[in-house]
Amino acid sequence: MADMIELAEKVGNALKSKKLLLSVAESCTGGGVCCALTEIAGSSEWFDCGFVSYSNSAKTEMLDISASLIAQHGAVSEEIAAAMAEGALANSEAHVSLSTTGIAGPGGAVPGKPVGTVCFGWRVGGVTHTERKVFAGDRHAVREQTVAHALNKLLRYVDEI
Repeated sequence: MADMIELAEKVGNALKSKKLLLSVAESCTGGGVCCALTEIAGSSEWFDCGFVSYSNSAKTEMLDISASLIAQHGAVSEEIAAAMAEGALANSEAHVSLSTTGIAGPGGAVPGKPVGTVCFGWRVGGVTHTERKVFAGDRHAVREQTVAHALNKLLRYVDEI
């Protein structure tokens, strides 16, 4: 937990130094990214809001993702991760965003998407980046690795602008 707080603090400092606000759209992490970020005192200076869009209908209603896009690619896809990051930005006052969508387990695997599959989206500097990873471990381990990866990559992207 101490490592996660240290990472969130680095993210906050990077965002604050560039006068950027962050919004987050989470599915498989269920608010874990937001929880890590708001552990930091003063996070309201650089954290705008979070959307926990666990169901497909929540993705559609909260983040303006079309049901046809979800049907075409599946909720766990880089296309949906990108749309979630873009939807979080469009529905907030933020300048940058990140998203997580995946299969934390123990069930939910489908052909081509084993348990541990997570897709990420980051919208930074007007560009949307995506990535697909497969993490090992139980549900808790997958979610913890997902939060850490999402924040580490966000830090890298923010440092680049």
